[in-house]
Amino acid sequence: MYEKYYGFKDRPFQLTPSPNWFYASKLHKRALAYLQYGLSQGEGFIVITGDVGTGKTTIANQLLSQLSQDEIIAKQIVTSKLEPDDLIRMIASCFNLVVTEHSKASYLDAIYNYLKRLHSQHRRALLLVDEAQNLPLASIEELRMLSNFQFNGKPLLQSFLLGQNELNAIVQAPNMEQFRQRIIASSNLSAFQLDDTKAYIQYRINQAGGETTMLQDDCFALLHRQSKGVPRKINTLMDRVLLYGYLEDKQQLTCEDIQLVIEEINQEIANVAPEQSLPSIQQPQQAISSQTTLSSTLNSVIEEKLRLLQEMDELLKKQHKALQQREDKTQ
Repeated sequence: MYEKYYGFKDRPFQLTPSPNWFYASKLHKRALAYLQYGLSQGEGFIVITGDVGTGKTTIANQLLSQLSQDEIIAKQIVTSKLEPDDLIRMIASCFNLVVTEHSKASYLDAIYNYLKRLHSQHRRALLLVDEAQNLPLASIEELRMLSNFQFNGKPLLQSFLLGQNELNAIVQAPNMEQFRQRIIASSNLSAFQLDDTKAYIQYRINQAGGETTMLQDDCFALLHRQSKGVPRKINTLMDRVLLYGYLEDKQQLTCEDIQLVIEEINQEIANVAPEQSLPSIQQPQQAISSQTTLSSTLNSVIEEKLRLLQEMDELLKKQHKALQQREDKTQ
C-alpha cells in the first residue's frame, strides 16, 4: 500500500524470510560462517539456536541460496512434534522418494539407496531441520542414526538443526552424549544492539529503493528500545510505522510519529483503553511500563503467526497420512 508513496520497489519489512533481504550483523556473520564451515566438513551436525525472530531461518535460506545442486542436494523441513517413524517418512518425502511398502525399514532403505546414488554422482545430501526444539529426544536420536549412513568410509548425510533456545537444553540432556559428540559447530543468535538495529533498518530501506533520511536519527533508539532489537519485531513495528506515514502523508517520520504507532498497536491488539494508552515521550517513568506492554503485544503477534504455521504443519502431516492410507488400500 505504501510502497509507491515512498518509492519502494518492494515492502522492506515483510515477515517472510528471504535471502535477498539478509542483513549480516556480527553474530549473523559468525553463525553463517559456522554453517559454511560445517558444510565444508561434509559430516556431523551444526546447531544454530536463538530466540523467536532472531533470524535463524533467514540464515538457513541465505545458505541454501548459495548452494549448487551440481554438488549438494539440500532440503529443509519445519518440524512439529514428530515421532521417529514420522520423521523418517517426512525426510523421505522431502527428498521425493517413493516406497512400495510403508514400513520404517522400507523408508530407511529408500533413503540409504538414494544417498548412495548421490554419492556415485559425486553429490551429497544436506538436511536442514527448522524448529528442531519441537522434536522429541527419540527423534533427534533418529537423526543421529541417519548420520551413520556411510559408503566406502564417506558420510552420506549431513544435518543442520535450527531451533529456539529450548534446543540447547535438549541437546545437553544426559542421554544425548552420543549426539553431542557429532556436533562440529554451534552458535546462538541474540538480539541486535542499537547500532545493528539502526543499520538493519537502513539496510532494508536501501534494499527496497527508499531513502534512509525518511527516519529522523533519534527514531532508532526508540525503535530499538520497543523492539528489543529482535529483527522480526522490528519488521512488525516498522511495517506499521510506514503504513502510518503513508496514511498521514508524512515523507519524514519522527519519534512522535513512532510513539503514536506504538499507542495504536497497544490499543488494537492489547485492548488498551485510550486513557490507558502509552504515555508521550516526555513521561519517562511511565514509558518503562509501556515498553513491557508493547513487547508483550509484539510477542502475541509473532506467537499467533507461529501457531498458524504449526497448524499448517499438522495439516500437511494429516494429509500425508491420508495419502499413505489411500495408497495402502489400492495395493
